[in-house]
Amino acid sequence: MLKTILLKFTALAALSLLAACAPPPKVVAPPAEVPGYEGLQDGEFFIQPVNARYLAGDVARHEVAYNGTEKPGTIVVDPHVRKLYFVMPDGRAMRYSIAVGRAGLGFKGSATVNRKVEWPRWTPTANMIRTMPEMYAEYAGGLPGGLSNPLGARALYLYRNGRDTYFRIHGTSENSSIGHATSAGCIRLFNRDAIDLYERAPLGTHVKVRTAAESEKLEGRYMEDENGLLIPYDEAMIAVVEQRKLDKKAADAAAATAAAANAAATAASEAAAREAALTGQPVQG
Repeated sequence: MLKTILLKFTALAALSLLAACAPPPKVVAPPAEVPGYEGLQDGEFFIQPVNARYLAGDVARHEVAYNGTEKPGTIVVDPHVRKLYFVMPDGRAMRYSIAVGRAGLGFKGSATVNRKVEWPRWTPTANMIRTMPEMYAEYAGGLPGGLSNPLGARALYLYRNGRDTYFRIHGTSENSSIGHATSAGCIRLFNRDAIDLYERAPLGTHVKVRTAAESEKLEGRYMEDENGLLIPYDEAMIAVVEQRKLDKKAADAAAATAAAANAAATAASEAAAREAALTGQPVQG
């Protein structure tokens, strides 16, 4: 009996020592909320605030001077600079940052918003299911609206000559994707921006998607930096950006290696502590 009590006491002491050696938990302050992108209860869903790091520079929606020729009330999508405009009177427009998927780059010309949905249901196309069944087959019957739905909080469905183009302007919970080219999807906005646009654009709104030539004429020429974000084109910066991409790739690889080594060391330390607690041996280190 005495031996059993001593073993239990030793085990408790070992676990207490392990806890004492652990660093104190970090207190992480909640990120400051950016006006217009605070958390929002929208029906049964709560939209988390957008982290300020995704709104740096001119990413947040704001009113700007508009130099296009489209009439007020028109939505103008410029996939080449990853911006969307809602044209307003007196040469003004509300500008939104967007993420552009392959479908967004493939659509050209004009369309009309013939359908608008809050927290829309998403169903992959037959082609998506056929080409990538491992990813999309389980959603063949559709995915209900919600925070995990790729169409986000709102969707505008574009039609041409009365027929669905399958081109969508919609929200997303993947805030880090805004400003980037993405592997799938059409035109994504922050959920808060999708709600703002949804409320401005009635059914029947005309939508114009700019060509590359139109974009360069009105916006100038752009190139991607090492983070996949657009910057004004500068031939002298091409080599610099390419080197930064290589440096970033090397740094990411080194960080991944260090993280794996740290995780292995932590697992080994915890295993040793558990073994010591069971055997009554003191914890080393």
